[in-house]
Amino acid sequence: MDTTLAHKTWRTAEPIHAMIYFVEEAKEEYDALGLTAPRMGYFASRGAPLGAASAELIVATFFNFNPELVRSVIPSAWDIATPEAIVAARFRAADRALRRGLGEAIGTPSLRRASQLARQAAEGAMEHLEGRPLFAAHAHLEWPEDDHLVLWHAQTLLREFRGDGHIVALIEAELDPLEALVTHEAVGVWPSGVLLSSRAWSLEQWNEACDRLRERGVLETQDAPMLTTQGQALRKHVEDRTDQLSLAPYRALGDDGCNELRELTRPLSRAIVDGGMLSLATSLFEE
Repeated sequence: MDTTLAHKTWRTAEPIHAMIYFVEEAKEEYDALGLTAPRMGYFASRGAPLGAASAELIVATFFNFNPELVRSVIPSAWDIATPEAIVAARFRAADRALRRGLGEAIGTPSLRRASQLARQAAEGAMEHLEGRPLFAAHAHLEWPEDDHLVLWHAQTLLREFRGDGHIVALIEAELDPLEALVTHEAVGVWPSGVLLSSRAWSLEQWNEACDRLRERGVLETQDAPMLTTQGQALRKHVEDRTDQLSLAPYRALGDDGCNELRELTRPLSRAIVDGGMLSLATSLFEE
């Protein structure tokens, strides 16, 4: 299968999953459990399928957050609410948010068909659990009954499958978590400082990573991160390798299934973006 089609199929449907990181419903559900500390709801809800995970396990599987940020809320989150309760809260938040954002599309035959195709892709990925710890943890959860939640859960699985592969690609490229963020910002997609602040690294740490990448020939010598020709090739290799490692679920659909899933999910994703359910029209947690 063409990796371009697989990538586009994932990207087209990604807002259906990614909205969970931004919507008010998620904050309300996590706050109701007592997960009120900054970022606690995010780390606990995404990590809860792993069980009462240590901070080190969350650092390893999430990859690019400042470990001190993780340690500030994990494992203390598990003293406030059980992983099972947090998983349930996340699904409630997804249900409420999607009902609000998708409106009349809920319960339609087209949404049901999209959920069937997305589940087929996600179940195809389940044949390749090896080296995918975060995906495997989420894949162990029971499937919901409602079509919109099946679609959301399937896209969540596809996102975590891709994310686990992306970490492999970054490690192969010998990029540490902060260096990966620097090179990602240097591509020019993100406004300056967004990745630094969202992952809670200090400016000093960021600058040290920039210096390491300049010594390696990945960054130009300017103050603002700018990739050299070598750096551009390295970053392209990372993205190409990620696409290659993410093919399995889309092979399960085939070209026709991928094209159909894209057509069915495009208006759903557009409704989510147009409804303001994503602050940046994509996930800040992709890297």
